Amino acid sequence: MPPVDGLPEIHAILQRMRDTQARDPLPDWPVRAARLRKLESLLQDQRAAIAAAIHADFGNRPVEETDLLEVFPSLSAVRHALRHGRRWMRPRRRLADLLFLPARTELRPQPLGVVGIIVPWNYPLYLAVGPLVDALAAGNRVMLKMSEYTPRFSALFAELIGRHFAPDEVWVVNGDAAVGQAFAALPFDHLLFTGSTAVGHHVMRAAAANLTPVTLELGGKSPAIVGPGARLEQAVERIVFGKLVNAGQTCIAPDYVLLPRTRMGEFVAAARTATARQYPDLTHNPQYASIIDDRHYARLSALRDEAQAAGATIERLSDATPDAARRLLPPVLLTNVHDAMPVMREEIFGPLLPLVPYDTLDEAIAYIAARAHPLALYLFETDSARIDAVLARTHAGGVSVNDTLYHIAQHGLPFGGVGASGMGGYHGEAGFRTFSHLKPVFRQARWNGAGLLNPPYGKRFRQMLDLLLKRG
Repeated sequence: MPPVDGLPEIHAILQRMRDTQARDPLPDWPVRAARLRKLESLLQDQRAAIAAAIHADFGNRPVEETDLLEVFPSLSAVRHALRHGRRWMRPRRRLADLLFLPARTELRPQPLGVVGIIVPWNYPLYLAVGPLVDALAAGNRVMLKMSEYTPRFSALFAELIGRHFAPDEVWVVNGDAAVGQAFAALPFDHLLFTGSTAVGHHVMRAAAANLTPVTLELGGKSPAIVGPGARLEQAVERIVFGKLVNAGQTCIAPDYVLLPRTRMGEFVAAARTATARQYPDLTHNPQYASIIDDRHYARLSALRDEAQAAGATIERLSDATPDAARRLLPPVLLTNVHDAMPVMREEIFGPLLPLVPYDTLDEAIAYIAARAHPLALYLFETDSARIDAVLARTHAGGVSVNDTLYHIAQHGLPFGGVGASGMGGYHGEAGFRTFSHLKPVFRQARWNGAGLLNPPYGKRFRQMLDLLLKRG
């Protein structure tokens, strides 16, 4: 059956998945493992085709970045689930309250049913496969809505999924914004959306009509703090990597840097050195990604130009010049920025990096605390007391200390936002739990004392109640 491009069919697909899930509501581990292995085979066999399609959608997306940031973590997620999924499925024994002994209690993981996943364009493989792995490991059937901004990869992924999976196991939906709106309004058993905060509002409203639970992985302005005790050159090297990989089109890329006022000049010089080392001859360097499309290129150019017109200083990190035809946007730092500038209010999602000076670390912490909670926070510091102070007094979906991005690659840590940057999380066992219902089960013993609480409420009942209400 061919992939769907349109509205009416998606309701029929969802119903078909519901019907087949009802016939096998609790797939055993061999069934789940077989689905995961099909996904693993797809990724291994089609690695070159996947990279070529993503490259074509971007105009230029380095194969190395696709392998490192999409194929590798996708395969790693599959293999982690294959190693641990059987254990995740086991009922979790719990102790019954003393009054109810010898009763037994447990939590039984149960698939939610049919899961919907809305995939963004910036990492179209990994942000499809990551939640797909968790949903399959949990025993669900899955529908994915791919991004219209990556049409070549979206078409390829639909074809590959259709080749490897039965239509009632995994299904890919392609189409424009209208299809996306209809997809979000389907009565899924769970819906995961990765994308902008603005679109996240619409997705949550659509899901609310069906009381569909949602996991929202949104963006926001993720800060990097260079602490007073930071190793500056190392911090700059890692901030530049986190900012410029995929040309900054990463939901957890550092959005701005807070650093001691006295080290601004040192940071700028070190950033130029780090950029030259990571992306030599940037104009002709095929390892520096293009901006995804003309609209996003124009948006980023306007953010830069409006900031400069409002008094910001542009610090170029390379000799390359912008090239709209190739959507090549060289990286720049922005100093002398202020909150009225759009670049300081909107998520940047590109290779522009404002620098915000501070005089004390308390001032930097207060700056972050006064703003919407970010999806990620990066702290560069060697003093453990300062590290603990930042961790205790700020909120963020996830944190990397003395690096950027890599907290997302840890199977033992959930990935998700908080507040304006999202809700819920997934990855590894946390993802298994997101796409499962941990059903509480109470097993009463044949002989027990709970019957003493039944009516009629006589003297024995009152004695029992007095004992229960007695101050501890």
